[in-house]
Amino acid sequence: MLDTPAISLVEYGVSLQNGFLPEVLPLRRLEDPYYSRWEDIVQDLPAIIKAGTIRQAVNNLPILSTENLQQEPEWRRAYVVLAYLTHAYIWGGETPKDRLPPSIARPFIEISNHLELPPCATYAALNLWNFSVPSEDTDLTDPDNLSVVTSFTGTKDEEWFFVLSVAIEAKGAQLIEFMLDGIHGASIDDEKRVIARLEQLSYGLGELGKLLERMYEKCAPSAFYHQLRPFLAGSKNMASAGLPNGVFYDLGDGQGEWHQYSGGSNAQSSLIQAFDIFLGVEHSATGETKSNGKSQTQVRSGYIQHMRNYMPGPHRRFLEMMARTSNVRPYVMSHKAGSALRDAYNMAAMSLGGFRDKHVRMVTRYIIMAARTPPPNHTPSQTNLATTTSTLMDKSHENITGGIRGTGGTDLIPFLKQTRDTTKAAARYVD
Repeated sequence: MLDTPAISLVEYGVSLQNGFLPEVLPLRRLEDPYYSRWEDIVQDLPAIIKAGTIRQAVNNLPILSTENLQQEPEWRRAYVVLAYLTHAYIWGGETPKDRLPPSIARPFIEISNHLELPPCATYAALNLWNFSVPSEDTDLTDPDNLSVVTSFTGTKDEEWFFVLSVAIEAKGAQLIEFMLDGIHGASIDDEKRVIARLEQLSYGLGELGKLLERMYEKCAPSAFYHQLRPFLAGSKNMASAGLPNGVFYDLGDGQGEWHQYSGGSNAQSSLIQAFDIFLGVEHSATGETKSNGKSQTQVRSGYIQHMRNYMPGPHRRFLEMMARTSNVRPYVMSHKAGSALRDAYNMAAMSLGGFRDKHVRMVTRYIIMAARTPPPNHTPSQTNLATTTSTLMDKSHENITGGIRGTGGTDLIPFLKQTRDTTKAAARYVD
């Protein structure tokens, strides 16, 4: 560890080696045979979805207790399993299902409460806790070394989409240490240290950008858009896709509640949010085109802030700790424009903006352009996020990006562009 005052990273579920990825590799299967009914379905999930029998399979499940889950890796694996079963059940038919049966809803809510997560397919379920490697000493920063444990489609395209995010998380782990040391440097007025950490962050963000662009290698836009993306959608702002009220989580015995949750989104990556906090970037993007008359204070605590509720509790608390202690931007701005410190900060802010530039271009290709292409012949006719977006695109030739929803429920392109522009605007070249 660099010369930084002791911070108990273990307390926050963070490690210098893996960052926000778990130090103990994710389980491939719950070993207790009691949970084999869950595991047997998810092991064959792509075929069951394709056969159109996923809802029948879930409806036939008994309500299993969570009492047999002991260690944290077991709780995480159970969360992944039920997240996949939940989204397969909701989106795995010709029309979405707005009622989740007790066999899934009850244990999923119990497990989610334990992990301090919502009961839906979060970034943690899809990425952080759903990868495997051939050996324990495998380099996690190389996506070619990684595979997924559970899959909706069974395609290489889906696998590549998820393991690339895992590799980015692993590659970014070292940047967490640099950021914490930069905060310490600012607190003791060590200008050279802060400059060095900002320069290392800038370089590291460039490396993450190169890794992000490897998405094009093995994930076809049409496969992502028409086959995988529908399963990633949440139940919030999804009226046009067939869920006007969200989803009713039926607990049995007349108990249950309606819930509206965002779907899996990279905005739920604690690593990406840590960059913003370190640089003092304050986002006002709410995920909606209009603020609906909300005050600026409310707007600031918009979509990105809300996404912290979709992070594991310890990771959320790590970001809160960073937000309390982060002092780099005010420290930098106390120095004159043109100074080495200001230049290093501006370079880091622009590097993060450049990373988001790459993401905007990728979203344009994988969603905006892919929505114009017909689905593969073997894709069944369904009502979901893909079909409703494509219909909207057909009707809106002039403004092809307006009103298109992300899996998290945001007004997609305006939100991403506003987030990118806010990041770049953090750079200040004059006093």
